[in-house]
Parts: sequence; C-alpha cells; structure tokens
Amino acid sequence: MSHIVTIQTQVRDPAAIGLACERLQLPPPRHASFELFSGQAIGWAVELPGWRYPVVCQTETGELKYDNFNGHWGNPIHLQAFIQRYAAEATKLAARRKGHTAIEQELVDGSIKLVIQVGGAS
Repeated sequence: MSHIVTIQTQVRDPAAIGLACERLQLPPPRHASFELFSGQAIGWAVELPGWRYPVVCQTETGELKYDNFNGHWGNPIHLQAFIQRYAAEATKLAARRKGHTAIEQELVDGSIKLVIQVGGAS
C-alpha cells in the first residue's frame, strides 16, 4: 500500500542537521552562542552560502534563528534547501531507527521523494 505524506518539520535532530549540511556540501554545524544582527542565539549554526549570519537551529524548541534582512543578507532559497534536506535526512533516520528501509529520489522539480519500506533494513 502506498501513501503520500507532506512533512512540516521542526529542526530538532542534531544528527540530521549534520547530514543535511554534508549533503549540501556546507561546513559542519557548530554548537555555540552566535551573534546575529538582532542579538545572540544559542544552538547549532548552519553556514549557508553567501549569508552574512548563520542560521541557528535551536533543537530544544525546533526553531530557527537567523537574520537575512528580507533576502539582502542571504538568499532564502538556500534556507529552503537546508530545511528540505533536513526534513529528508530526519525522516530517513527515523525510519532506519525503526528498522525500515528509506529510499530517496530527487525529482526534476527539485522536490525529494522518499519511499519507506516497513520492515526492511537499509
């Protein structure tokens, strides 16, 4: 039986943050306190291409803190790509933890198709 699921995610899994950065060829995330234009943020920093400030993932709340000045200090498309990749990596990790197989396919429109086979290990 096949099901299509739309995932709305909160960024809570440090392992998935690291995998997303790796897949997007970004520097590894660092956990610390970071200075943003509007103040300090503590969490896992993701350095997106061309962004003046990092995106700080606060895994306790699932929130992202960042300053990109409505796209002037960083292209939002890079943030969207990170969130999409994070969601895919978090989903694959969750499936594998339950003993399922996760198969990923990148589609022509830029979306990601994940097929989770219940019971199969990968």
